[in-house]
Amino acid sequence: MANFMRQIKQLGRKIVETGSFAEELKKRAGEKQRTIVLCEGEDQRVVEAAQRCVEEEVAKIILLGKEAEIKAANPEADLTGIEIINPVTSPKLEEYADLLYELRKAKGMTQEQAKEQAKDNTFFGALMLKAGDADGLVSGACHSTANTLRPGLQIIKTAPGVQAVSSFNLMIAPAGGNKYMDGDVLVFADCGLNPTYTAEGLADCAIATAQSAKEIAGIEPCIAMLSFSTKGSAKHDNVTLVQEATRIAKEKAPELALDGELQFDAALVPEVAALKAPGSAVAGHANVFIFPDLQSGNIGYKIAERLGGFQAVGPICQGFAKPLNDLSRGCKASDIVLAVAITALQVKD
Repeated sequence: MANFMRQIKQLGRKIVETGSFAEELKKRAGEKQRTIVLCEGEDQRVVEAAQRCVEEEVAKIILLGKEAEIKAANPEADLTGIEIINPVTSPKLEEYADLLYELRKAKGMTQEQAKEQAKDNTFFGALMLKAGDADGLVSGACHSTANTLRPGLQIIKTAPGVQAVSSFNLMIAPAGGNKYMDGDVLVFADCGLNPTYTAEGLADCAIATAQSAKEIAGIEPCIAMLSFSTKGSAKHDNVTLVQEATRIAKEKAPELALDGELQFDAALVPEVAALKAPGSAVAGHANVFIFPDLQSGNIGYKIAERLGGFQAVGPICQGFAKPLNDLSRGCKASDIVLAVAITALQVKD
């Protein structure tokens, strides 16, 4: 997820020109007024982002860190309306340590180890999320992706019925749009998290991405399960996996407009769809594209970004029981504000 906020920043440059997508994200998030915990109060960018989130009414913010040190390092910051919590001195520490112990004792964790682990800002934030004391979590401005995702996987875990956490990218069309698109946004998955998938895992990724397309991109998903084959035009184990994933996804979520296996051109271009998949309601109209593995997804979104002029926002995590997202260590405060907005929009009502 190292590219997430770099790509958000690129989107930000587009927003200066279009004045729409990022502002719409923040507006929609602001209407919900979710409580998002930012785990890195020691980082000045995070403190600035927290202030901006409150000022712009994007979300309610809990900032983790030592209040005196945060104020000393950020003398110009207006921290009004921001709840600052030091995990080490929090009256909730014992409660959260007990929660962590119950979650991890089967893995050999002792109560003493749980209490020490709960003092870590990211683990403390994840425990807040687990306990229902926050709605979402954003971290990673000055810590590794593993430091963010490990507490997520150990404490938040996956949503019911979801085999694995996955990710998606919002792909924003360049100025002037694209002749094959009805709107300005496509959704690609998985381009940044899981190297390989089982058929069931790929089906879960497709279903989760459809939901993300609605909640974050604001589009009605039309989902193409991608392959190098269209409707049996090639025979290979890789094709069979996509066919099976398509079957499972349709069985789990029959209400979705979803079809496969489809080549990318058959999924996007009506004229090609008419030749290759004439009976498909999705072919030629897809706006959500599920790649069969990380290799193809990562290559695909970067081709669209570099040669097609699309702006890529992501990878954004999906499939956690509660929303948790990572940042790039090269992010800016404005990038973090958008990450907060996206995280807030992922919260289930």
